[in-house]
Amino acid sequence: MPSPTERPSVLFVCVHNAGRSQMAAAFLTHLAGDRVEVRSAGSAPADTVNPAVVQALAERGIDISAEVPKVLTVEAVQASDIVITMGCGDTCPVFPGKRYLDWELPDPAGQGVEAVRPIRDDIEKRIRGLVDEIAPAS
Repeated sequence: MPSPTERPSVLFVCVHNAGRSQMAAAFLTHLAGDRVEVRSAGSAPADTVNPAVVQALAERGIDISAEVPKVLTVEAVQASDIVITMGCGDTCPVFPGKRYLDWELPDPAGQGVEAVRPIRDDIEKRIRGLVDEIAPAS
C-alpha cells in the first residue's frame, strides 16, 4: 500500500470498459476527488461507453459522456495499488504486491437504464465503503 503521503491508486477492470468499470471509476473520482488516483480499463474494450450507463450516472449528477473505453495494459496494473476486477476472468494480469478484489456484478451490456440503476447503486455503495477505507476525508 502507498505511504501516507502518496495517493492510493485504484484500477477498475471489466471486459468492455463500457459499463461497470466506468461507473466505478466515475463514482470513485466523484467521491474521493484528488485523494485517489483512478484508472479503468477493459480486457476487450468496446467502441463506446454504454449509453444506459451514461444516463444512469447523469441521474446522479456525474457526466461520463466524454469517456472512452480503454484497453487493459500491464503498465496500468503495475501502476495501481488496488486492482478491482468485475467479471474479466483470467484475462487480468496478476502481479505480486497488489491488492486484488473481485466484485461480482451483473453486466449492464445490452441493458436499458432500468436494469442499469440497481447495478449503479450497488457500485456506489461499494465505492463509498472503499473510499472510507483507503481515502477517508480528513
